[in-house]
Amino acid sequence: MATDIPRLRREIAKRRTFAICSHPDAGKTTLTEKLLLYGGALQTAGAVKARRAAVHATSDWMEIERKRGISTTTSIMSFGYADHLLNLLDTPGHADFSEDTYRTLAAVDSAVLLIDAAKGVEAQTEKLFKVCSDRGIPIFVFFNKMDRYGRPPLELLDDIEEVLGIRVTVVNWPVGMGPEFQGVYDRRRKAFHVYEETEHGKRRGSVKVGTLDDPAFVRQVGDDLHSRLSDELDLLDGAGEPFDLERIRAGELAPAFFGSALTNFGVDLLLQALIEIAPPPGPGRPLEGEPVSPDDERFTGVVFKIQANMNPQHRDRLAFLRVVSGVFETGLNVTLQPRGKKLRLTDARQVLARERTAVEEAFPGDVVGLFDPGTFRVGDTVTVDSSITYPGIPFFPPELFAMARVRDTAHRKAFQKGLTQLAEEGAIQVLRDPERMDRDPILAAVGQLQLDVFSFRLESEYRAPVQIQPQPWVAARWISGEGADASELKNGVGWTLTLDGDDRPVLLFKNSYWIDEIQKRYPNLKMSDTSGSVTT
Repeated sequence: MATDIPRLRREIAKRRTFAICSHPDAGKTTLTEKLLLYGGALQTAGAVKARRAAVHATSDWMEIERKRGISTTTSIMSFGYADHLLNLLDTPGHADFSEDTYRTLAAVDSAVLLIDAAKGVEAQTEKLFKVCSDRGIPIFVFFNKMDRYGRPPLELLDDIEEVLGIRVTVVNWPVGMGPEFQGVYDRRRKAFHVYEETEHGKRRGSVKVGTLDDPAFVRQVGDDLHSRLSDELDLLDGAGEPFDLERIRAGELAPAFFGSALTNFGVDLLLQALIEIAPPPGPGRPLEGEPVSPDDERFTGVVFKIQANMNPQHRDRLAFLRVVSGVFETGLNVTLQPRGKKLRLTDARQVLARERTAVEEAFPGDVVGLFDPGTFRVGDTVTVDSSITYPGIPFFPPELFAMARVRDTAHRKAFQKGLTQLAEEGAIQVLRDPERMDRDPILAAVGQLQLDVFSFRLESEYRAPVQIQPQPWVAARWISGEGADASELKNGVGWTLTLDGDDRPVLLFKNSYWIDEIQKRYPNLKMSDTSGSVTT
């Protein structure tokens, strides 16, 4: 069936696919909840920090997230707003889950960088910004927690420009801070928004809108605050960076917003700005050839995430696909590149965190969950045209190693199944002794929290309690080429040989000395600190 190109273009224009990312505890999951609330996807916003609350954050759907009050995996949520479809990807904030966040950023067209107004730019903020900058992803800066005392707004702007090195244009300016925070001034529309505070922002509050010099608003905020606000706006008008949509969408200029996700102040204006300012889905850039326009009738997409046990009762697994071009339709015959594997797409879902609905078609920018019996891999290009292959998804070098041992041998079958399925998500890699494959495996991770989550999920989702024993290894190297099959590599004073899930040889080292020593002994041996493509 021929693609209806005019309809395809209309659907593309309606899509906005963006991530929310931040340093831990900046309020990211709270902001996600409020965007869902104002977008109409929720009637009541959930609690994030209150672990005993009756209502939990929608995006924190995993049991460990609800128990610990942290996000450990990216949640994908699609909802309609103002005749548009928004695909929101809420990423983990903790550094140990950076790999999941960075992969997610490969699937979005823009990102909201959330900053705690009391702390300014933090370590993880810088790392996230660099990834977005390297990929040309437009950034929207939201200074959160203005309902508390924090750093002066002008100082926060300077912090962004000095530390991150990007110019900022102020879209909404705060009216007060802490207990006197009453709303924001929309500089584009020259409108003053005063908000009603609701119980922890669980529902949408009313908002009054008027001009800056409206006597009613002057009386409400008081003469002193109104005078200070007027002076600050005059300063921004004279010395601030002007609004420039082209530069924003090119990633050269960051629009800045102020507000409070907890009280909902300014959330509606951020949501509206994402519709008006954020770019629609952009072209895909294959390894070879010209960019693929989203309105190209050839269907293509990229698998950027695999999630096991979306429904623990059924042990199901979804591969999350970002549609890049053409129209996704149930029943499409496609090729998985670069492996050349052919299959038919038969079971697809649209998601709101854990909730799923069947989807018959999807358009560029949409995220589709595909039932995965073990077929897909992170980084796969899914395409009807096998000449198109998009760059792979980055993998991080593991830095922490531990042996996993099942506590009760009666649960060994469940243990092995859990190891296989959770490893396929890509957060933890499972390494085994090549001469004794049944031996307790070694888990390779980026950080300790990954190991904690892995252990928790093995017990809670597979009923296979494990004992995690730290190992002395500090680095891993995937090896290939001349010397990779040398018997001397199997055992050493400062290294050991293992195999990963694809039976590729991996050397584990106790320190950098032995890495250099092996390279000297085998100068033609190729060593990589990651298991997959690092093309970005």
